[in-house]
Amino acid sequence: MKKTILFIILIFSNIVFAQVTLKITSIPYNTPQNATIYLAGALNNWNPSSSAYIMQSDGLGAYLITIPEGVGTSEFKFTRGTWSSVEGNASGTYLPNRNFTFTGNPQTINLSILSWEDISGSGNSSTATSNVQIFSNSFFIPQLNRNRRVWIYLPPDYNDTTKTYPVLYMQDGQNLFDNATSFSGEWQIDETLNTLFSQGNYGAIVVGIDNGGAERLNEYSPWNNPIYGGGQGDLYMQFVGETLKPYIDLNFRTKPQAQYNALIGSSMGALISTYGAIKYPNLFSKVGVFSPAFWFARTPLNNYISNTTNTISNIRMYFVAGQNEDSDMVPDLTIVKNTLILKGVTTSNLLTKIDSYGTHTETYWRGEFSAAYLWLFQNETLSNTEFVSNKIQVFQSDDNHIEVSGLNTNNLVNLFTIDGKLISKLEIKNGQNTIDESLPKGIYILKSKEFTLKFMR
Repeated sequence: MKKTILFIILIFSNIVFAQVTLKITSIPYNTPQNATIYLAGALNNWNPSSSAYIMQSDGLGAYLITIPEGVGTSEFKFTRGTWSSVEGNASGTYLPNRNFTFTGNPQTINLSILSWEDISGSGNSSTATSNVQIFSNSFFIPQLNRNRRVWIYLPPDYNDTTKTYPVLYMQDGQNLFDNATSFSGEWQIDETLNTLFSQGNYGAIVVGIDNGGAERLNEYSPWNNPIYGGGQGDLYMQFVGETLKPYIDLNFRTKPQAQYNALIGSSMGALISTYGAIKYPNLFSKVGVFSPAFWFARTPLNNYISNTTNTISNIRMYFVAGQNEDSDMVPDLTIVKNTLILKGVTTSNLLTKIDSYGTHTETYWRGEFSAAYLWLFQNETLSNTEFVSNKIQVFQSDDNHIEVSGLNTNNLVNLFTIDGKLISKLEIKNGQNTIDESLPKGIYILKSKEFTLKFMR
C-alpha cells in the first residue's frame, strides 16, 4: 500500500512540476528601449497584449515565461502589444507561427526574435566591417571540452605593414561587431577602432569570444551562485590565458607582454574579466569593466583579490556603470576598487565613471568603449615607425584553411606533427589554402624557409 501511495505521489509531482519555459535570448538591435514583449497564441486566444503573458526579464539579458504543463502542441508568436508590432523573419516580413509540444517533462526552449514587422530594417543584416573575420566557428576549448566561435578584428594597416599590436580579449563576442549575431545591438567595436585609426590611433587587434549561451553564467564565474549557477570560470580563463592567447600570439602579429593585453567585458563578462586579470597579471594588465555583475559572487571575488599571492600592482582598470542600473552596482564596484587599492593597485591606475544615463544595455556600453580603450593604453608607447611593408603574412582562418599573402612564388612547405614527425609536403600559394580534412584532430606545424605556422585541426 505504501509503495502504491508513493507511486501516486511521484506521478502527481511530475504532473505538477512539468512545465515549459520559453526563453528569448536575442532580440533585434533596434527594439525600442523598455519595450514590453508579449506571448500571443492558442493559450490566450491569440491576445497580443495579455498582461498574464508578458515576457519577464531575468535581469541577465534574457526574457522568460513559464507555462504550466498541458497536452498536445501549442502555436504562438511574440508581439510588442499589437498585431502590427508582431515579430517577423530575418528580412523583417511575415514569420509563420511558432509551436512547442508538451512532453510531460520540464522543458526550456531558447528562442531568438529576428525582427519586428513595424520597424523598418530591424532584420539583423550583417554590419561587420571588412577587417572583421570569424577565424574559427568551432575553436576547441580543451579545459571545458567545448567548441566556440571566435572573431578577430585586424587594424586597417595590418596587411600592409609588419607592425605588432596590442590585443583586446573581449567577452560576448557575438555582440561586438555584427547586428546579425548580437543580442540587442552591437558595440560597433570595428567602426569605432577604424575611426580612431583614421584619426591617428596606432591600432589594436580585438579577439571576440562568443559566450556559451546556456553555459554563459557557468563560464563567466569561477564561483557557484546557489541560485544562478557558475563555477566554470577558472577553466574558461585557463582557456583564454593558456590556450587562446598563445594561439593568437603565434599566428598574429601581437605585442604579447601583459602591458599590451586587455580583458574587456560587460555584466557577467566584466566579472570574469576582472577575475582573469587577478589570476593572470603576467598576461593581462588592462581591464575594461562595464556594468559589472559583481553581485553574482561579491564575497568570493573580494576574498580572492585580498588573498592572491600574484603581483597585481601594475593592473590598470577602467570601471564604468550607470547610477541607476541596480541598487548594488555602484556599492559593489566601490568595494572591489577599494580591495584592489589595499592589494597595491595605485589609484592612478583605477578610473571609475558612474553615469546618470547609464543603462544595462549594449547601446550604453557601445558609447563608452572608445574612452575606456584610449584611457587603458594612454601611457603605453606605441611607435608608428617600427615597421616595414610587404612581409609574408600567414594565419589560420578556420579548421581547414590557411590564409597567405606576400609570397613572390608558390611555396613548398613541410607539414609536421606537433612532436616533429614529417607527414607530407604541401604547395602553398597566396590566398586561401585548404588543409587535408582527413588529418586527425590535433596541432600541426607548417614550415618553410620563409615562415613557420603552428595550426590546429
